[in-house]
Amino acid sequence: MNNMTVEYKEEPIKNSRGALLFTCRWLPFSPTKALVFLCHGYGMECSGFMKECGTRLANAGYAVFGIDYEGHGKSKGDRCYIKKFENIVNDCSEFFKSICAQEEYRGKSRFLYGESMGGAVALLLHRKDPSFWNGAVLVAPMCKISEKLKPHPVVINILTKMEQVIPRWKIVPSKDVVDSAFKDPVKREAVRNNKLIYQDKPRLKTALEVLRTSMSIENGLNEVRLPFFVLHGEADTVTDPEVSKALYEKARSTDKTIKLYPGMWHGLTAGEPDENVEMVFADIIGWLDKRCNAVTLDQSLDPFDQGLEECSDNIVISMAKATGGTQANGRYLCGLKGPCARPHSAM
Repeated sequence: MNNMTVEYKEEPIKNSRGALLFTCRWLPFSPTKALVFLCHGYGMECSGFMKECGTRLANAGYAVFGIDYEGHGKSKGDRCYIKKFENIVNDCSEFFKSICAQEEYRGKSRFLYGESMGGAVALLLHRKDPSFWNGAVLVAPMCKISEKLKPHPVVINILTKMEQVIPRWKIVPSKDVVDSAFKDPVKREAVRNNKLIYQDKPRLKTALEVLRTSMSIENGLNEVRLPFFVLHGEADTVTDPEVSKALYEKARSTDKTIKLYPGMWHGLTAGEPDENVEMVFADIIGWLDKRCNAVTLDQSLDPFDQGLEECSDNIVISMAKATGGTQANGRYLCGLKGPCARPHSAM
């Protein structure tokens, strides 16, 4: 991968609450196929941890934009303190839509890309404006609390009473996620050495906000309608692969693809051996390439978008494993500038 074939930029912005947030972008020198907006995971950041993701997608022709949530990475705020999860969603929405409104990007397809907790952010962005996004790539998303990990209601009630008194306290016990998420020892050590990544105990308020958000998303999985590709390592012990299966099964999207990777862990794009990472990104870019000319309802109503042709075609929705999987036909509605592509998935 040649990092010199993309342009990298950083820019600070202020959110509605006056906090200074870090944003960055990776831009291709070739014509832009579509826009991809990164939603990073809990405690993570974009400029370092998601650099390879941004570079790979930009090398493939996509303009990629990232933002460090308030209190995360290079953004200001109490480290990894989430007062309201909706603040993260609103900050991302405002920044991402400000990019989409720029003249050079009008009419471009727009995709969300979420890893782990970022998958929850992406799904909530879709819930906030269901007709705006062309699709989402969800990598080991946090969209449901595994039944094996769900706290007892009595425990939740006790913690809820405590959060009013000690919301910022780092008292929530947690296992070493870095050891559990990143298989490759060299890459695991690189994550440990990234000082922008939060590696302390979760704060009480943060943990409860994440729990409530997961439960809210779980209750609304049948409201998901946008095209999506969900990827999960079968050996993931951080977010249960059953969570992705539940999303796939309950979502009402007519274009949905799931791929489960045997033996892979949580960090599919940053913690696996190189050959596995190559496979994952090939799958992601392949999925995006087949959909990068799709137009949302919002775009079709935009007077600046001309010559849109509405068409529908068969696609294949599949659950892919090493031994193969079941397949079901779906329909995909698309508006294209030019000849109608034939969207499908062979994963």
